[in-house]
Amino acid sequence: MASINKLAILSRALSSAAGATKAVKPPVQLFGLEGRYATALYSAATKLSQLDQVEKDLIALQATIKTDKKLRESVTSPIINRKVMGVALKEASAKLSFAPATANLLGLLADNGRLKKLDNVITAFRTIMAAHRGEVVCEVITAKPLDSSQNKQLEGALKAFLKGNQSLKITSRVDPSIIGGLIVSIGDKYVDMSIATKVKLYTDVIQTAA
Repeated sequence: MASINKLAILSRALSSAAGATKAVKPPVQLFGLEGRYATALYSAATKLSQLDQVEKDLIALQATIKTDKKLRESVTSPIINRKVMGVALKEASAKLSFAPATANLLGLLADNGRLKKLDNVITAFRTIMAAHRGEVVCEVITAKPLDSSQNKQLEGALKAFLKGNQSLKITSRVDPSIIGGLIVSIGDKYVDMSIATKVKLYTDVIQTAA
């Protein structure tokens, strides 16, 4: 009950300028802290008719964070005063003509000491927006790049998850640390078929049995 109340408060804080208080359910359910913030933001932006503008703001902000080392360090630093950063972000939002819902999110993350989660929150919000447009976002992580034949096979298998007029949007990422196999995240589903995870599982079983 407490978590539900906190989510309701979060949604109201993000949509303080909106008249309606009932949360708007997103087209895809996301979990974790970033999922809760992104869901509350989607609800707020929907009420304020700012969905497209908020998405545009966050995409630009995410790109800037990746290229601007100073901004990235400021956002993730544990020693910068929350209130100071909150005021700075609100001022920056005004200068950049960000939507009120975007500015409220940044201020709230700063006040709660959650700015280090900003990149994940933006990614989660983009996943919700893709679902809003009928796109099913899928991230595929492999130990090495897939060739065209493997990509075609994988795409065919993933399309089995689609419904109605949904379209598939695949992003690929290479992470040698998984050793082999692949990790697939599609919509709200997550499948870990990496060799690294299997090795850890077997190791844990052996150690427990010893």
